[in-house]
Amino acid sequence: KTWEKMDIHKQPMSDVFKKFKLESNTIDFIGHAVAMHINDDYLDQPAADTIEKIKLYIDSIGRYGEHPFLYPIYGLGGIPEGFSRFCAIHGGTYMLNKSIDEILFDSNGKVTGVKSGSEVAKAPLVICDPSYVKDTKGHVKSVGKVIRSICILDHPIPDTHDATSCQIIMPQKQTGRNSDIFVNMVSYAHAVCAQGLYVAMVSTNVETSEPEEEIVPALNLLGPILEQFTMISDIYVPVHDGTDSNLYVTESYDPTSHFESASNDVLSIYKRIFGEDYDLTISPEETKQEEE
Repeated sequence: KTWEKMDIHKQPMSDVFKKFKLESNTIDFIGHAVAMHINDDYLDQPAADTIEKIKLYIDSIGRYGEHPFLYPIYGLGGIPEGFSRFCAIHGGTYMLNKSIDEILFDSNGKVTGVKSGSEVAKAPLVICDPSYVKDTKGHVKSVGKVIRSICILDHPIPDTHDATSCQIIMPQKQTGRNSDIFVNMVSYAHAVCAQGLYVAMVSTNVETSEPEEEIVPALNLLGPILEQFTMISDIYVPVHDGTDSNLYVTESYDPTSHFESASNDVLSIYKRIFGEDYDLTISPEETKQEEE
């Protein structure tokens, strides 16, 4: 009944917007801030995928608070900490400050392990990020650059109702660009900085020879900035899918602030390794029962 006679598995999302006579600003908001598409390609693709994304956003609102997002107390470092504990439960070892000097292969090009100093750890497969292989020919390629600017504030971002955290997505058309600008703000409420301080990170794809000018529209939203730290990084993607060599390389983090692309990359690697999709239907209660 919602989409009446439309075939959302065949008709593009642009047809859905036309049917409901939505204006361009509303389309930008729904497509980029709610469905979290990073470009406008979705407009020409079957509407079902975007409708699922919108439904996920709506279903997530109010599930754990007043917004659809989760952020770990003490910062993103809590995610690898959680992994290390889960890894230990299942017999794994988490090693800190252990550099990798070389990834080892056999004569057939299959990975056999990694070398650190005089020590060798053997493994049937290796998963790594691009930093481990970017200086080795044939594993990754650069597809662009991303600029990130970390800004320390002593006030919440203006016009956010004094929120202690928020995400702002500036759709590409709103700023005359080819990619969105992202702002992610957290604060003392998340135990990531001192009482009364706020940390905002602005990020986007680099499109010109003056990347710092490209983020000015977002910086203007922040108000006075106490300290600012800006960096520009290459975006690497793997050249091969890893199934032939058993070396699975992740993509570099893109500028998105919601980690959807990183999550999709993890799911993609899982499928390449095990040959099937990761089962996301398992509830936390089932996992707890298995551990007990």
